[in-house]
Amino acid sequence: MLRQRAHVGRQHTAHVLSVQNLMARHTGARCSVKRLRELTKQDRTTVLADETPVRAVTSSLVVLDCLQQQIKTLEQTVHKRLYHTPSYEPLLTVPGIGTILAQTIALETGAISRFPTVGNSASYCRCVDSTKLSNGKRTGTGNVKNGTPYLAWASMEAAQCALRFQPAAQRFSQRKLAKSRHKTILARKAVAHKLSRACSDMMRDLVPCEATKAFG
Repeated sequence: MLRQRAHVGRQHTAHVLSVQNLMARHTGARCSVKRLRELTKQDRTTVLADETPVRAVTSSLVVLDCLQQQIKTLEQTVHKRLYHTPSYEPLLTVPGIGTILAQTIALETGAISRFPTVGNSASYCRCVDSTKLSNGKRTGTGNVKNGTPYLAWASMEAAQCALRFQPAAQRFSQRKLAKSRHKTILARKAVAHKLSRACSDMMRDLVPCEATKAFG
């Protein structure tokens, strides 16, 4: 259901951008999402002089309302299923992880006991270096499709939020930036790696997050 929610969410974003671009072409100004939802039929007719763009905007707004309703329904259903899941609650204490990211991590990870070590869990999130091994010897790189893309997305999104609101993550990122010659994506990936390891420990031990330990 969360994967379907992500698919519907992408459709919602595509329709929002389509309407915003149409409004910008005809009015010369970009319209916010809040303003789009507040537009009445009279407002659309006044702002858009021609009937054709009015009908186009009206049809897109109807689709947006339907998509928003489906997103809300899916989120409510997932929340009911996860309400009593022990590994879900600790994830909400991680800086940068909200409801949707916590649900994605809990469901995509499954039983944390299936990972022998924290490193295996981080690898499943695609947060470690990708290498190809043959008979114990490194034969190349580029094995990037190991693990699940959904956890990789959740880890990078959580890292981005942590870099905005968590001082410990910001300091850790600055240290990585100094070593990687200002390659921001590498610093962000390092933060995602730290968060994935922290999430693994919390789901295993059912304890809240401690940012100083995660980024120490």
